[in-house]
Formats: sequence, structure tokens, C-alpha cells
Amino acid sequence: MYILPAIDLKDGKVVRLYKGDFNKVHQVAQDPLETARAFSEAGARWIHMVDLDGARGGTRINGGIVAEVTARSGLQVELGGGIRCMEDLEAVFQAGVGRAVIGSAAVSDPDFVRAAAERYGERVAVGIDTQDGRVRTAGWVEDSGLDYLEFAKFMMEVGVKNIIFTDIETDGALSGPSFARLEALKQVYTGNIVASGGVSSNEDIRRLARMGLYGAIVGKAYYAGTVDLAQAVRDAGRQD
Repeated sequence: MYILPAIDLKDGKVVRLYKGDFNKVHQVAQDPLETARAFSEAGARWIHMVDLDGARGGTRINGGIVAEVTARSGLQVELGGGIRCMEDLEAVFQAGVGRAVIGSAAVSDPDFVRAAAERYGERVAVGIDTQDGRVRTAGWVEDSGLDYLEFAKFMMEVGVKNIIFTDIETDGALSGPSFARLEALKQVYTGNIVASGGVSSNEDIRRLARMGLYGAIVGKAYYAGTVDLAQAVRDAGRQD
């Protein structure tokens, strides 16, 4: 299982939200590049980056930081936030991003997702962000009304090979991942599933690995010191 430590960017700063609430933003690190290099030294090979400004407003203002991390950290970058058309997708790939995560546009423009999956295959992922089992969009502030399992099945039909699943109720809460919803997702979606939100301990990592997931994102738990990232990498297995 891949371990993807996370950097969320807002106004050029490394931050974390609590349950997706933009009114509860806390800066957790000073330098994005140095933070990414620490991830690499711990044995990670991927980093999950989110442009929160792009996710909420549609304008990716943190592109320079992302480009620096892709060029100088030694990590493969998975990036989400504000990727809403083919031009956005092409721009982030030109910046060196290894995998792009389509969020809100997967709900509003499934034809774009279909075309992206056909053109880029494994380099495209869809972020399914849920609250009470319903998909939320626009930086988690809008309820689409869609059931997350039905939406995952639709994404599989469209050709999406990777899903980043986030249960907003667990994100940033250090309460443990939403294991039951992840298990239900496994029953309907046969592609790669990356668990996001709630990881609070190295035991959580071991449990996710036992589930046979493709990856797990580690965010607040790293910054709070409740997860030993190097140990998490060892528990998860080979990262290349």
C-alpha cells in the first residue's frame, strides 16, 4: 500500500482544515519544499497535494509551489484542487504532476472525466468527498445529493482507475478512517482506492493495509506527531 503524506496549500501556506471547514484553518508547517523533503527522507515516494484555493474558488494560485515540489523534492506528486477542464489537466501535467485528482468537475462534467480517463489512464484520479454518504463538491461546501457508492460505480463505468475517498466527518479529526464506508466502496469499485481522512495512528495504517487498499493519505496525524511516517512506510510495504 502506498503512503501519501499530505500538504494542503492555502494562500501559499501549508495548512490543515478540521472536517473541511475553511473557518478552521491552521498553519502546520513553514516551508512546503522542506516538508516534502522530510516525507522523502521517511521513505515516502508519493505526496498528496491539495490546492485549497483552487478547490474552493477554481483558481489554482499555488502552482509555483507545486512546481517546485515536483522538481526538487524527489517525490511523485498527486495534486487536487481546481482541475475542472482538459486545459487545467494539461497544465498540471506540464508542471510535472504525476497524478491529477478531479473533484467537483467529476460531478458537473462527467464527459470531461471520461475524456481525461481515455487520454491519461492511470494518471487521473477522481476525488469522492462525502458527508453522511453523499458526495460534496466546491471544496466540500456543496451537497450534490449523490450517493457515494452509486457515484463510484458510475466513475468505474466512465473508465476511472483511481478513487481518492474522503469521509469529511473524519478529516482532520484524528478519529480513525471510515473503515465501514471504505469496505462498502471496495464491494462496488474494483479500481485503486486511496483512503483519505481520519488516520490517527500507525495501527490505522496497518488496518488499511490489511484491507488491501492501494493507498492511504496521512495528513494531520503526521503534523500532530501521532503517526511515525517512517514506520507507516515500513508497515505499508514497498513504495516503488
